[in-house]
Amino acid sequence: MKAAQIKTSGDLVKRIWGLCHILRGDGVSYHEYISELTYLLFLKIAEETDTDRALPEGYRWRDLIEYRGPDLLTFYRDMLTYLGGHAENRVVQEIYAFPTTVFSHSENLRAVIDGIAKLDWHSVDADGMGDIYEGLLARNSQDARSGAGQYFTPRPLVDSMVRLMRPAAGELVQDPSCGSGGFLISAQQFSKAASPGSTPPRFEGVEIEKGTYRICQMNSFLHGLNAGLILGDALTADAAALAPADVILANPPFGNKAGSARKIREDLPHRTTNKQLAFLQHIRLALKEGGRAAVVVPDNVLFEGGVGRAIRVDLMAECDLHTILRLPNGIFYSQGVNTNVLFFTRRTRNPQNSSRIWVYDLRTEMPRFGKTRPLRPEHFEEFEDVYGADPFGRERRPESTDIARWRSFKREDIAAAGDNLDLIWMTPRDADEPDSSTLQDVASTILFHLQSAIAEIESLMEDLPADEVER
Repeated sequence: MKAAQIKTSGDLVKRIWGLCHILRGDGVSYHEYISELTYLLFLKIAEETDTDRALPEGYRWRDLIEYRGPDLLTFYRDMLTYLGGHAENRVVQEIYAFPTTVFSHSENLRAVIDGIAKLDWHSVDADGMGDIYEGLLARNSQDARSGAGQYFTPRPLVDSMVRLMRPAAGELVQDPSCGSGGFLISAQQFSKAASPGSTPPRFEGVEIEKGTYRICQMNSFLHGLNAGLILGDALTADAAALAPADVILANPPFGNKAGSARKIREDLPHRTTNKQLAFLQHIRLALKEGGRAAVVVPDNVLFEGGVGRAIRVDLMAECDLHTILRLPNGIFYSQGVNTNVLFFTRRTRNPQNSSRIWVYDLRTEMPRFGKTRPLRPEHFEEFEDVYGADPFGRERRPESTDIARWRSFKREDIAAAGDNLDLIWMTPRDADEPDSSTLQDVASTILFHLQSAIAEIESLMEDLPADEVER
């Protein structure tokens, strides 16, 4: 079988992604395809990196590629089940735990296996394997039909947040909604480059969705990340398994928490079905005193009244919320919601902990980013420069600045405005003539808030006695 020539890892990503077209006739989504690829690529990459000794004899890539029996699909299903239940390696067991396959025809399975086998894997070194898998995750997130944009944070944003938080040797780095593991992997790469040969940070992550957890395990394995990963929900008792963190990097899932038989943690001071507000409380409590965090949140977290305001007041008193980054439009492909990054440090409670909050507006007068206009590292250069080298935000920031996007606000002024952190001072030059992308953003935001309101009402109805609902 002659290998297809590969010039770059991006070329390999493109070819692997192209194999998805084989499954279109079976109604397989892109996200399902990525999950299936995790099973197949793990076997292939284990062979290429000479680590398939961790797999039981008879259940390796060569056994799959050489099988010529009557029913390849049944052989494949049995193979997945055996690896999930009998492999001695813990990571292998986690990746193949409770496996399901989207293949419904042996012919399609054979075509994908042969397609993977034909690629020139010898041109990729061990480090490049992780880049290839991450490239596939990025392609998946960019397709609105995949629905994956909700858990995949663009790499330039991830890396910028990590550079500003500067995770150091010996620290504990956490992500309570780790998705595909991007923050943890980036933090490991940063610490290795910053302190070669020193004790690396420890890493912990929680992921609620089984398929995404499997993807995170694969991504971690390929990048050599040894993390304590938990399949669970950080908003429940599962959080008790986490140690107090030095650094938390997170992009909690958007939306509202649907009804569940599992009980929400009682130590969260304010009850809410808004997942971002609940995660913000969790992150504040999960930090050590002196610990720092960078968290992606949608706009509604900054201005929502009632319990939202109470949570913001607590955050500003329990922590030094020193910096807010207003992110540009189009960052998350499957969501039409504007987002921000909150940077804060946990302190002993004091109403004046967040005495001055600095805001950088990377949204106003910026193009709409997306698949055709990707976010790049250079878009964060000015923000990182004014933020400074201190991860705690304590570096002196001059009051007078020529940078129009950078401004500070006093705590007392924020309190007088209802503790609203949606701090805006820049206006588009053509504010009277909104373009189509602006109208799309407005419509998407309205839809998001309507869905949130419906979820809140449904949650309240679930808590009412049955006779009260019937009235």
